Amino acid sequence: LRKVKKDLEMVLSTVRSKDKQLDEDLKREQQWYEEQERLLRTLNKIEEEAETQVEQLSTESLKTGGFDELHNKMLKLKTYKKELLNAMGEFLDEHFPVPEKGGNAQNKNSSAEPAVQLITLPEILEILINKLMTTPHEPYITINESFWPPYIELLLRYGMVLRHPEDPNRMRLEAFHN
Repeated sequence: LRKVKKDLEMVLSTVRSKDKQLDEDLKREQQWYEEQERLLRTLNKIEEEAETQVEQLSTESLKTGGFDELHNKMLKLKTYKKELLNAMGEFLDEHFPVPEKGGNAQNKNSSAEPAVQLITLPEILEILINKLMTTPHEPYITINESFWPPYIELLLRYGMVLRHPEDPNRMRLEAFHN
């Protein structure tokens, strides 16, 4: 009985020490959990404050400077586009006159009127640009008798247009915007 009692006392002391160690572990874990909860609450508050500040700044900037700045940039771009188009039109009118006026477009066998109304270089460029922008997957246009051959040759020679690899009667504007 003494031996059993001694063994039981040893087991009891071991269990008590284990219990004490588990209590200490539990306290440490609870402290860690409380610290994590405080940290999470603090981070949530910071996040909410940051979101409200961002919302206030974005609405204020859109209401005041951002929208006005964007609108001014758009107006400047539109003005610049008009200036470029006008300058290009003046240049083309000066250096590339309408084919009928040059006399080269007249057919030698016909009378004073050509058989087909020839398209001017600005019109050719406009057709090419519109085709490229509206259908970028199929930017080729078909060349017919209304296109003046010297203009087609000029555009090809200076690399502004490319012929279709399979059909020489089709061409497209070189995609300079890519």
